[in-house]
This record gives sequence, C-alpha cells and structure tokens, in this order.
Amino acid sequence: MRVLLLGAAGYLGRFVADRLLADPAVQLTALGRGDDADVRFDLATGSPGALTRFLDAVHPGVVINCAGAIRGTASELTRHNTVATATVCESLRRSRCRARLVHIGCAAEYGPSQNGSCLAEDAVARPGGPYGVSKLAATELVLGSGLDAIVLRVFSPTGPSTPAGSPLGKLADAMRRAMQHQDNELKLGGLAVQRDFVDVRDVARAVHAATLSAAQGVINIGTGHAVRLRDAALMLARISGYTGTLLEMEGPPPGLPVPGVPVPGMPAAGVPVPAQGAIPTHAAHAQPVHPYPDGCGAWQQADVRTARDRLGWRARIGLEESLADIWMEAACRM
Repeated sequence: MRVLLLGAAGYLGRFVADRLLADPAVQLTALGRGDDADVRFDLATGSPGALTRFLDAVHPGVVINCAGAIRGTASELTRHNTVATATVCESLRRSRCRARLVHIGCAAEYGPSQNGSCLAEDAVARPGGPYGVSKLAATELVLGSGLDAIVLRVFSPTGPSTPAGSPLGKLADAMRRAMQHQDNELKLGGLAVQRDFVDVRDVARAVHAATLSAAQGVINIGTGHAVRLRDAALMLARISGYTGTLLEMEGPPPGLPVPGVPVPGMPAAGVPVPAQGAIPTHAAHAQPVHPYPDGCGAWQQADVRTARDRLGWRARIGLEESLADIWMEAACRM
C-alpha cells in the first residue's frame, strides 16, 4: 500500500510516520515544508495543479493529512488549516489516483460542551476560537468533497514529545523548575479544566486503522474519560518525586498577591497563605499552567463508541504512562 503522508514533521505526523514505517506492507512517502520531507511542498501556498501532478506520478492508495497549525493569527490559521485542506481535496479530485483521504481533525471543532457530557460525532459543532473555526471549515471541506474520506477528530493528544506550550508540557516544565530551585511550593493556575487526554501513539494507531478501513465521515479519537488538570498535576508529582505543595491559583497570574489554595491530596499543613501585598520568594520560579486556549471551556469528553465499532480501535495507553514519558523528557533538561 502506497501512502502519502502530509505533515510528517509535525507532532502527530512524526508518530503516524513511525507507525506506518513499522508496517512492512506500507510504502511511505512524506510531503512537507521541511528539509526532512521526501518531497518539499507547502500546502498553504502551493497550487492544486502541482500537487495533482505529483499524486498522478506517485499514485498513492491513501493520503493522510496531518498538516496544519495550532497557533497564529486567524488568517494564518485559515491559510494553514483551511486553505491547505482545500488544496488537498481539489488535488485529489483532479487526480487519477483515486486515493482515500484520512484527515486529522480536532476536538476544538466542537467548542464548549456541558459539564459531564460525552460528545458524539453528531453533536452540533460550535467552535469557540479561530483555531477551531479553521479546523471545522477544513473538516466540512473534506466531508463535502465527494472523496473517499474519513476525518479523525482527535481530542487532547499527549505523551512523548508533547509540545512545551501545551498544558501538560507547561505543567512538567513548572515542576522541573521547582525541583531545580528546590522550591517546596509550586503555584499553578487553570487546574479546574477537564480534557480527554489521548496518547499520541494511540492516535497513530487510529490513523493506521483508518487507512485500512472503509469507514467514512467523522470519528472521535479519545479515551472516553475526561481528566481534571489538577489530577494530572498530582499524578505528575508522584511520577517526578516532587514532595512540595501544589498551590492552585485563582485570579491573577504569579507576581501579584493571590490566595494560595492547596490542591487536594497534596501536603498542605503549615503552608501560610501569602499576606496581601506579599510575594513569596518562590513565585519568581513558579510557572502558571493556564486553561486551554482552544475555546472549549472547562470540560470536554469524547464519545468513542464509533471508533470502537467502525475502526476496531480503542485507547490502550493510560495517562500515567503518557505523563511518565513527558516527565522523562522534562527531566533531561534539568
């Protein structure tokens, strides 16, 4: 099976590439903007005609679109997520290869949801920010393309190589700094957010399964369980061996006088609440972990029954293992 992977150098793309390369039945070609791609091509600026000619020459049976951007202005997100996907769809429509398209969507397309709810694929999508809007527009382009296509709507990917700017990446870096400076208190913010964290290696398995499946439409990829960021912080503290107290901030970021609220499950006896106007000496080293800037509110949890029924897939790697891998990488920077 010849597979063309778009965005192989990205966070998800690297693990998808590893998964596919482990399958002896797959002949993989990577297309992207970087020097490490087999073929250099910028989906955001390249013409559909040029990509069509390449598709006709390589003749892949499957095209996987992991390309895109998660940060930038609204116009940049539109260019890299929506326009790039339009280029892919138009190129596949023009091509003689008749390849199946596996497109990577994201849970930010849904937007805010009710606390305690499970988001099924037929939920009304109301993205709460420009990233989600750009990704939803891309999904709609794929679904309306007339192609043999599937959209994997990935919830909150985590595990090895988690970006430092993500909440779990920031959490690990904050704990690393606290241990480096021997701080016995660590201030963290935004810990009430709950997300469905799914390991990036499980996501890669889902993509692999989608290449072999005849399923079409949108399929959620998550664990089916929302985890509070506060609980992830406690778990990471156990993994790292951090024995200090986690203080959950409410209101202003560190550097301003805030009341310290001990996190349940962590030692808090004898911890003083900073007096009004006083800034603890450890605050200079504390790193805030803010809620996701994804426009999804305080809660997100996937209904994953469709992935189980149509792809034969379910998440295998627990959050503790994902966090252990995140911590191992953070600890290497100490």
